[in-house]
Amino acid sequence: MSSKIYVGNLPYTIDDANLRENFSAFGGVKSAKVMMDRESGRSKGFGFVEMSSSDEAQAAIQGLNGMSVGGRAIVVNISKPKEPSTGYGSGYRDSRSSY
Repeated sequence: MSSKIYVGNLPYTIDDANLRENFSAFGGVKSAKVMMDRESGRSKGFGFVEMSSSDEAQAAIQGLNGMSVGGRAIVVNISKPKEPSTGYGSGYRDSRSSY
């Protein structure tokens, strides 16, 4: 099992340090990152935490999933790999030439 955790429904006030602090109660935290919008610089409301072991990750999931943080019930589960692209927008163009 993976030691990388997805954390969703985060309050927009949470930063990387707060995220790390919340998860450190369950073991060693290798990394904690709140995803930010490039244009506005605001939190996107989710992030990722990597724990030192899969056992610690499982303990954090059980301990924190559904917990209220800043008035919001956070969603905590194992991070799934990003889905591959569907192929739309792959750059394929109709081979007919334009006149």
